[in-house]
Amino acid sequence: MEKKGKQGVVVQQRPSPLVGRQGEVEDVAEALRTTGHTTGQASGHATGAAARTLLVTGGAGTGKTAVVEQARQLVVQEGAKVLRLDWESGEGPAGGTAALTDAVCGVLAKVHDGRLPARIAAVRRVQARAGGPGGEVALLSTLGEVLADAAREVPFALILDNAERMPARTASALGLLLRTFRPAGVPVVMAGRPMSPGHVAGAQLPAAADRVLELPALSSADVGELVARRLGRPVQPELVTAVLASLGPLAGSPAAVLSVLASLEECGGLLELDGQVCLTVPEGGLRLRADVAELGRLCWPDASPDAGTVGAAAVLAALVEQAEVRLEDLHRVKSPDGPLQAVGRTVDRLVGDRVVTVGQDGRIAFAVPALAAALRTLPARGEVRSLHATITGLVTDRLGATAAGTRRPRLAGHVAAAGAMIDDGLAVPLLLAAAGSSVRFNQAWAVRSYHSVLRHLPPHDPRTPGVLHESAGLSLRHCDHIGVLALGEPLLACLDVPHGDERGDRDERGDRDERGDREDRGDRRDRDGLEWVTRAWALSALHEHRSPYDDDADPRYRAALQRVPAAEVLAAVGGRYGIGPSTPTAFRPGEAAQESGSGSGPVPSPAEVRLLAAAVGSGAEFERARRGVPGDALGEAALDRLRNAAAYGDLAGALEAVLGERYVVAGESTAVRYHSMVRHYLTGDWDSALSCARRIETRGRSGRAAGVGQLARALAAEIQLMRGELGRAREWLDLIPDSAGHPLVARARLGVRYWSGQVDKALAGKVLVDEALEAARHDVRRARESGLLAGLDRVLLRMLSITVRGDSPEATRRTLAELEALYEEAASPMTYEAVLVARGMVHGDADSALAAYRLVQRRVDLPLSVDCCQCLTDVGDDPQSWLDEATRSGHALGMGRPVRSLLGAAARRRNVSIPRRRAVRTGLSDREVRLIGMVSDGSTNRQIAARLACSEKTVEQRLSRLFQRTGCRSRVELAAAWLDGSLARQGLVPGHQAPWPDPKGRSQGP
Repeated sequence: MEKKGKQGVVVQQRPSPLVGRQGEVEDVAEALRTTGHTTGQASGHATGAAARTLLVTGGAGTGKTAVVEQARQLVVQEGAKVLRLDWESGEGPAGGTAALTDAVCGVLAKVHDGRLPARIAAVRRVQARAGGPGGEVALLSTLGEVLADAAREVPFALILDNAERMPARTASALGLLLRTFRPAGVPVVMAGRPMSPGHVAGAQLPAAADRVLELPALSSADVGELVARRLGRPVQPELVTAVLASLGPLAGSPAAVLSVLASLEECGGLLELDGQVCLTVPEGGLRLRADVAELGRLCWPDASPDAGTVGAAAVLAALVEQAEVRLEDLHRVKSPDGPLQAVGRTVDRLVGDRVVTVGQDGRIAFAVPALAAALRTLPARGEVRSLHATITGLVTDRLGATAAGTRRPRLAGHVAAAGAMIDDGLAVPLLLAAAGSSVRFNQAWAVRSYHSVLRHLPPHDPRTPGVLHESAGLSLRHCDHIGVLALGEPLLACLDVPHGDERGDRDERGDRDERGDREDRGDRRDRDGLEWVTRAWALSALHEHRSPYDDDADPRYRAALQRVPAAEVLAAVGGRYGIGPSTPTAFRPGEAAQESGSGSGPVPSPAEVRLLAAAVGSGAEFERARRGVPGDALGEAALDRLRNAAAYGDLAGALEAVLGERYVVAGESTAVRYHSMVRHYLTGDWDSALSCARRIETRGRSGRAAGVGQLARALAAEIQLMRGELGRAREWLDLIPDSAGHPLVARARLGVRYWSGQVDKALAGKVLVDEALEAARHDVRRARESGLLAGLDRVLLRMLSITVRGDSPEATRRTLAELEALYEEAASPMTYEAVLVARGMVHGDADSALAAYRLVQRRVDLPLSVDCCQCLTDVGDDPQSWLDEATRSGHALGMGRPVRSLLGAAARRRNVSIPRRRAVRTGLSDREVRLIGMVSDGSTNRQIAARLACSEKTVEQRLSRLFQRTGCRSRVELAAAWLDGSLARQGLVPGHQAPWPDPKGRSQGP
């Protein structure tokens, strides 16, 4: 964008690199432009009498310096002269009028009009007599006169930064100069933090300013744009949310946001996935850069702290990370020189600095979580573990272990953090009491207490099995599968200890007394409890998509599962839901009677496990498993939901169908996220589905005990394929190993291979298509051999649609026969729908296609509904209506070239027209207005894509639509129409007037 500067010089304006500060930059630029003679000049600037003093203020990191610098560059491009008042170079640390005089002389030296020696001589003569009465006032008056004289010859503006750091005497002198002896024609812009009333600069400089411009915190939308612009790529919304949450009151500080991003880049916490930058570290692990000077500037509002304060804050940050710390813990110490008293004094100092907060209950916390995380990376003084032990001892010495745990359950955190520094005899009763007293009001405390107990109890302790059982049950009730998995090591150790019959087999005495019988019953309870915990562990592993049968899995867990058959079969279910390799031998007929155990809570019984496994297989196998569930507990609707979930490998959905109220789809596990992804996919909310896929992928890479979601990758590839994003679809598929043979993976592979061949219409394209079909047949055979029938119908249906379009009657008949045979074997509702659609495609059977459409509508499957509408466009009585509905649904899904080409071919065959997607609007949308504004600022397509979190291709498409709507033929014409008010006069911008209306009704620009 071009703009005329001084003397008609054309300068090229670049878009502002600042986010959310355009208005403030223009305000500062306007203040700097008010230079010139009191009589005005041809430069177009305001007269000298209009020159004003502006103070730009704001919190740490809000961008004061950046705003002033951007405004300076803007007016310099226009031909103005802006000089810096370098007060920091003045002599002496105390500053004063002498330092200000040196700074003014430095400014005068940059005004090249031949009168510098005379001005400097005048200043120095007065300065030499300044020691007498009124000398300082005379010197300030002279400084104002020589600055005004220089500005009359060469108009300029003054800027000064870091005003809050100005020595008191210098600030006082400058304030008096600006208020009383203001140099005519010299605008002054100052920048600095808000200053306390007791600070001299805090009183003098704001009083000398004609206007105080306070920079507000950035909005959430501005922070999102800043993050995207800083990384140069679209970002996942969850990344922005996590950054905001980590910064607390600094959330709107640009410098703080950029510091968090820098630390993420340093630690490898960012991953570009599916065209967006994602977060791979836990959301609570974001931190500022661990630079002491930077932390001081950002987080201490009034003054940067010394090294001692930062070190003490690092100790406190390490202390509050492991346990809840309250003021009363620090005030119980009698010795004034103890380590806790030192921490207490640190808290008082940090509360005064507004770095630490104290809640109504006395709980100590850092106001900015990212600061606490950064401080914990610094070397902490003292032994933090000893402080935890001291806090624990202060209470236990007074109350005893059990009473302390009951009345102060939060002490469990201190015991856990102190580790071996607390004796087992004290730690175990305290932790058990804390777990029992907190289980009803704070599940996290209870779970942590149980886990800490297990570190103090040996495996052979009779209390260990009960603690394992209680901890696993509590975690499962709250959908905390990571907590259950954390019990793996103590569970393995406990399973190695003989219980019940194992110990009795080695007892050579044949008779037992009553006490021995009681011990046997207790041992059996322990054994049953450990078996239940093992099954719970297997269930949680499946929820996190971890399989003990993976090549890289710990073999100890496979050995442990073999000792608990019910847990082994449960773990093997994962292979049938795309979690690890498929193990059909784990479901040999006739073994159900040998399995022990019953269902409890979300842990399914062996019969329910067998039903979950049978849902992916044949109809006969499924019927046998259904009869094995006692009391005919499941109705037909639940059975249909189970088989539909099995077709997508949706373990959480399958468990919900089988267990009913015993299972709650909640929590953050991989299986629950994938369940949400499947639901979003079927209902057509594909943006949310892709967001789920990205979160599953980053969760698996973050070391949070989560495995890899292979089916989430396959479903994401399917979505991107249907949207015409072949490159991104391939990226998702490339993450899936060749060994993965689930039908959902086979379906996505077939689609990507086929449409890759369609891109190349030459002979090579036909070869790719043939290879795609052959590879799909191989995948179908492999899935059948593994007993995976659920979902194969969609693979065969896609193969059939390809052969029908390819005019291959033999291949079409073969595929249709295989699909119908699959239905005879599987007898599932989704297979029946696929057969009906296939008959409509091959035989032109409109009744079958219509029946399929009604079933799909009832089940809610928008993608398959589009296929049904396309088929009915070909064979139905009202092709235009079916084409209209298919087009509407396709637009709702954001479908791309694959679907559009199929619908276009159907329209040509029936001689009907594809409806144009043109909403009836009277004006441009807010998104279109924003896009035009960025074009007018000179932003490139790449920059716009980063700010809008989309691809450059999407930007090009939106611009093409804008050209059609506005009648503009290029970006230049679009920007011109926006700037001169043409779009507003045409009524395309509702609520917007032509920016600069003149008396004749013409627009003069923005």
